Amino acid sequence: MYPLRKGTRSYGTGTGFSFGTFGELLQGVDTEERDFLVTLPIRRFSNARFTYHPALSDLLVSPGNKQKSRKLAAIILKHYGYEEKGFLELNSNIPVGKGLASSSADLVATARALDKSLELHMTTEDIQFFIREIEPTDGVMYEGVVSFFHRMVQVGEFLGNLPQLTILGFDEGGEIDTVEFNKLPKPFTQEEKIEYDQLRCQISKAILQDDVRTVGEIATRSALLNQKLRYKKHLDPILHICKEVDGLGVVVAHSGTCLGILLSPECEEYAKKLYTAYTAMQSLEGEITIYHTWSNRIGIDQSGLLYSDQKVATQ
Repeated sequence: MYPLRKGTRSYGTGTGFSFGTFGELLQGVDTEERDFLVTLPIRRFSNARFTYHPALSDLLVSPGNKQKSRKLAAIILKHYGYEEKGFLELNSNIPVGKGLASSSADLVATARALDKSLELHMTTEDIQFFIREIEPTDGVMYEGVVSFFHRMVQVGEFLGNLPQLTILGFDEGGEIDTVEFNKLPKPFTQEEKIEYDQLRCQISKAILQDDVRTVGEIATRSALLNQKLRYKKHLDPILHICKEVDGLGVVVAHSGTCLGILLSPECEEYAKKLYTAYTAMQSLEGEITIYHTWSNRIGIDQSGLLYSDQKVATQ
């Protein structure tokens, strides 16, 4: 149990935010039988605002369906000696049930808002500790790209920051309950677990060296390995489009409904590649959205929202 540190304020209002992720660059099971993932932060955000005052009689959350965030707020308040009261507001532009870390981002934003409101001075490890009581999470409480043991809710290694990349995303539709998905047994062989160890080592080196081509190749291999666990019916056509435009690779939400093509804006033919791939993707039945990666190399405005991603539905 983490030591109780009483906040320095009796009441107040605080805000917090967290980015989402476009699935994972890599996700699997290692030779130590640990479920792990490597995050891919994107410019989609959950923003939270928490107000605490002794005169309030209950702990309310808006929207009302954000009960996981309410539960987390109650756990934190109790731990630090506060009554279960206050008003929690959440606002997010991260799609829900798609494998883009919407729930994890809500929880991290909530914890940060309470921290600011009551001046609790929580560390990232404290936030990780509290979220562990709610559900497996995606490592979005850590800046940059990290390897993360999501079932244990424990960070593995900070891998660095990627240069800015574009993800031409495609949503196959429907929603996935990540908590239920994470209860499923992983049908990977010992040979595949050895490969996952190797891929994690390789992607660590690639990120350190800004080798986005290798990062894309590893993401593609992870997408293919994941087919036996969460099959993506559009993976083959997306792989074909990626090859046609010489994209960096294909990345998927391993436990979700989205997959996408990685492109570098630094490429001289970037606009042509994006246009060609977008046009080709319109022949598929699903929703296309252009996402952009986020890192602390780029910076962020005070609201946490940089600019809206574009979205269009295809028939």
